[in-house]
Amino acid sequence: MARFHSCNVLHVGPIQRRLWQFDARSGGFTTQRDQVVEAGEALPYALVTKTWRSLWQPKLNVAWLPADSVFFRVAQLPKSNLEETRSMVELQLEKLSPIPVTQLVWSLLVLPSPVAAQPDAPAMPTGLQTVIVVLAERKNVEEFLGQLEGQGYLADRLEMPLLDQLQAAPAGENGAWIYPAAAGGANSALVAWQCNGALQNLNLLTRPETGDATVSLKAQLAQIVWAGELEGWLIGTPPWHLVADEAQAAAWEKPLREALDAPIWIVAPLPPVQLAALTAKRATNLDAKANLLPPEYAKRYQQQFQDRLWLRGLGTVIALYCVGVLIYGLALFVQNLRTDSVEKKVTDLSISYTNATEIKARYDVLMDRQALKFAALDCWKALADTMPDSLTLEGFTFSDGHKVMLNGNAPAGQDKEVIDFYAKVRKVMNEGQVMFDVNTGESLRLTTGPGGSLAWGFSLELKRVEAP
Repeated sequence: MARFHSCNVLHVGPIQRRLWQFDARSGGFTTQRDQVVEAGEALPYALVTKTWRSLWQPKLNVAWLPADSVFFRVAQLPKSNLEETRSMVELQLEKLSPIPVTQLVWSLLVLPSPVAAQPDAPAMPTGLQTVIVVLAERKNVEEFLGQLEGQGYLADRLEMPLLDQLQAAPAGENGAWIYPAAAGGANSALVAWQCNGALQNLNLLTRPETGDATVSLKAQLAQIVWAGELEGWLIGTPPWHLVADEAQAAAWEKPLREALDAPIWIVAPLPPVQLAALTAKRATNLDAKANLLPPEYAKRYQQQFQDRLWLRGLGTVIALYCVGVLIYGLALFVQNLRTDSVEKKVTDLSISYTNATEIKARYDVLMDRQALKFAALDCWKALADTMPDSLTLEGFTFSDGHKVMLNGNAPAGQDKEVIDFYAKVRKVMNEGQVMFDVNTGESLRLTTGPGGSLAWGFSLELKRVEAP
């Protein structure tokens, strides 16, 4: 049996509907909501509709079936479990039901074990149990369910509040309890006979609209009493109780007193909210099979609930997907705006960047020219400082910004002076560093010309000036 989180009880009246919601978690069935809905107004959707939350917080929807669509029968059956009791009742349906078995739906309620009113009074055999059989015409039930469906209320159970009103009678107290309007009409009443601590019979009592109501009620009650005496469950004169509110008591008390010629105790019925709480408690504890709701309707409602969950889940996924696409589109739009802004900045800066690059290139060229100019002067100064007077310079070439080519001649016998000149030039210092790279350049070339004169030549590479 499922543990329910909440239970709704709906009463459909001719003018308005009343809906109660009870907290079923603690077992106390405290009222969470009591709402009256006028005809033409929709029932609270969030209150009566099952959603995803119902999977972990089960909700039970109960509806009170109109009393004029229901018949009650009392049966004394051997004690057994619910399944066997249902089988025994099913075997007696043709005897119990006033309508064809194929045209009805039925349920049952097993009452608590009977208690004898007095220690010496005859009691029901201990091996029997009292069962109230509730019978309803399928056509009326289906029409009522169609009415509920049109209002958006899918009932899990159809119940009768009279069952809870009957159980509210004092346990073990013999007597006859009369319930006006319990059968659906203002001029009808249900009589519950309790003898030897157990409910023995339920009979319908009708008050005529015309004629002498006292005579009619007296005749009906006399027939019921005679039948009870013949069957053996009624012994002596029972005390009479009229379970009615002020308006009903005013209409029924006088003709009943005259018909019975006996005292009648007026008993206030249970308030509707308390009756609904008892119905909710009983419905949550009963087996699903003990229900006036046809099985095919319960199966269809369950399928609709599952389909609704699937559709809502699919709708949620699609909605989340659309939201994701929307967020992605917005993010892409923002990024495109940022990209366009950056590209615009780049475009705005491109001219400045080009001008800056051009200026830098010109600056580099000027710096190179300046460096080459001073490098050539430094080379010329180094040559002038180290070259002896006996040597003659024929050619001085400065190329590539770092290469110096020298050639000249010398008188015969000046080999040593040329070699010393070559060695000194290679070791010339400039700003604390060796000016020329001794590992590069062409070595000294000496050739003898006419008359013994010498021709010399070599090349050097600046060490501190890098090639462009």
